[in-house]
Amino acid sequence: MSDLQARADALNAAYRHHSAIAVLARALHDPDVGQLALVSSFGAESVVLLHMVALARRETPVIFLETGMLFPETLVYQQELAERLGLKDMRVIRPDAAELKAEDPAAMLHQSNPDACCALRKTVPLARALSGFDGWITGRKRYQGAARADLEFFEVEEANSTHQGRLKVNPLAHWQPGDARTYIEENRLPRHPLVAQGYPSIGCMPCTSPVAAGEDERAGRWKGQDKTECGIHIVDGKIVRQGENA
Repeated sequence: MSDLQARADALNAAYRHHSAIAVLARALHDPDVGQLALVSSFGAESVVLLHMVALARRETPVIFLETGMLFPETLVYQQELAERLGLKDMRVIRPDAAELKAEDPAAMLHQSNPDACCALRKTVPLARALSGFDGWITGRKRYQGAARADLEFFEVEEANSTHQGRLKVNPLAHWQPGDARTYIEENRLPRHPLVAQGYPSIGCMPCTSPVAAGEDERAGRWKGQDKTECGIHIVDGKIVRQGENA
């Protein structure tokens, strides 16, 4: 892990003054970074990184977690956007059917234990999908919350029972509110249809609600619950919250 941290530190030093698209483009071709996948929710601002990947290396694997509880609009948007951008390695990942039947047969787990639901439908399938990759690309930004305030372009995801540690690449870490909208408008990219209906952050249908004017853009995620991120890990059979990993 110390070697991986040293590599992340060196990459951050080398790319410190680069733009988001330059960081992404170079990371996708840098042997010190390794084999990367883009994990995309095809949500409100996902088109930004998807477009950048299409420009930099269209063959980059794109992992989309189809939880079985997404908005129909998200599913249609994913198909249309992947085709429009010409993404060549689109991987739609679903929860294990046997695990769903055993742990959430009525599809109501999100009401009693949202962390367990996220583990079943997101984190565990993602861990399987990322097996064999040296790192993955996220769309997280510093301004999105305290857990992300010190986010760097390259960070280390600590080892657990599913992997030995890997890099996370955050090309948009330094972006400010409004930058994504500007990028989308300047490149004439299609927006998720729910954005116009008051959804600035879009996840699973039962746990996502519209946001009122003046509210934080993630206020509609898990509204009324002590939960702000979907990222969790299972360690020794126990669910452990990892606030910065969504």
